[in-house]
Amino acid sequence: MSNYRNSKITKLLNILNVALITLPFALSWLFYYTHRISVRYFYKGNTLIIVLSAIFYVVFCRIYEGFDAYLMRKYEVVYSQGLAAFISDFFMYIICWLLKKNPLPAVWPIALVFLSQLCLSVLWVLAAHKVYRSCFEPPATVIVHGTHSDPDKLRERYRIDENFNISGVYGLDECLLKGFSQLEGAQAVFVWGIYGYERDAVFAYCLLHRLTVYMLPGIGDIMVRSTHSLHMLHTQFLRLEGSGPSEAYLAVKRVFDVLLSLLALLILSPLLLITALAIKLCDGGPVLYKQRRLTKDGKPFEIYKFRSMRVDAEKDGVARLSTGDDDDRITPVGRFIRKVRIDELPQLLNILKGDMSIVGPRPERPEISAQYEKKLPEFSMRLLVKAGLTGYAQVYGQYNTSPYEKLQMDLMYIANASVIEDLRIIMATIKILFMAESTAGVGQGQETAEDGMEFFAPQPERPAAPASGAAGDGAALRKEK
Repeated sequence: MSNYRNSKITKLLNILNVALITLPFALSWLFYYTHRISVRYFYKGNTLIIVLSAIFYVVFCRIYEGFDAYLMRKYEVVYSQGLAAFISDFFMYIICWLLKKNPLPAVWPIALVFLSQLCLSVLWVLAAHKVYRSCFEPPATVIVHGTHSDPDKLRERYRIDENFNISGVYGLDECLLKGFSQLEGAQAVFVWGIYGYERDAVFAYCLLHRLTVYMLPGIGDIMVRSTHSLHMLHTQFLRLEGSGPSEAYLAVKRVFDVLLSLLALLILSPLLLITALAIKLCDGGPVLYKQRRLTKDGKPFEIYKFRSMRVDAEKDGVARLSTGDDDDRITPVGRFIRKVRIDELPQLLNILKGDMSIVGPRPERPEISAQYEKKLPEFSMRLLVKAGLTGYAQVYGQYNTSPYEKLQMDLMYIANASVIEDLRIIMATIKILFMAESTAGVGQGQETAEDGMEFFAPQPERPAAPASGAAGDGAALRKEK
């Protein structure tokens, strides 16, 4: 699995993909747009424009994981490549407009380019999957799990059987008893629900025998990523600080938040007005919905959203999670605006006020956050930074991603926060806007947060700990039901 990314076959296929996607734009530029710009380009100028189009495509295709044809389903690869091609074509169309004296250049050539790119992407994906399946055998893989872990949950939830040939499933005690002889002949090992010195023993064996290891990290593993190595007292230490992002980064982030939210409000103002009118005509109720949420350092604020539920959705005062399309509290208009995330757009006002940022952990309601923290005290660590309109968990998770997994992904962002990471998450957010699974509600039968707080695998009861304490027992929470 790890070898296919670096193989010559993969590199050749990716180069072929870039060439195929760039070809339609190159033809449209050479035979149409270049004849309509103010100053005709010669060989070097034309080559530069075509290379620029290829660079745009490669950058966005990497952001949207469009080159991972072996790991992703065919339609996901076509969707990712199509989105990358669309954004690349958009930027190149803007460049064509800037190079032209007269009004906007014709749209039909670039539209024809995009349709051609979609067809070529489909052909490439079909061919690439055949090549990968014939050249790369799924690696023989063994799952080693802890006493309280259910390997069937791992296989069902993460669909690892689609890309790995599971040749054995063994408990840790069994492996230790037989000296890991069960791992002989394996190429990869999934480590599930094992922590501490026992996990170190598994890692040591795998590294010595050149086995690739895949593990689901615990909270402690993620926090260690932000440590600094230093020599002190004649030995090696790892220093973990709670200093947070630098002041310079926060200042740049704030300026970026204000400028981007103002620009978005200006561009999207017609859509905002149409949405407000549709909500008002639907049932005559208020257009906006205000709800108390938590942001940095646990500070409460009123979040703004377009109302997507009935006015009496929580008339009994109990905080309930949405079950998506099956939730009868959602209005007809609300069902649509939730699917394409239009209901979240009024939060641009929260960003201007300073309550939120463009990128950051999604804000939770105080009642729901308190319920999560009963079982997962570390959940409050999400409040180390300002809440965001989008975030790592929204891009790589789903609406019904478990609280533990949300915390994992949010801490990944907090440990690696930077301007480049913010830009990458913003661009990656575009991909999930029209993906149904990213907006799915929690499972049937779950109404409050506590209904979805069961652990993936039963874990020994642990004492409550402050959010700043060490964490990392790795108890993964069940997907909400």
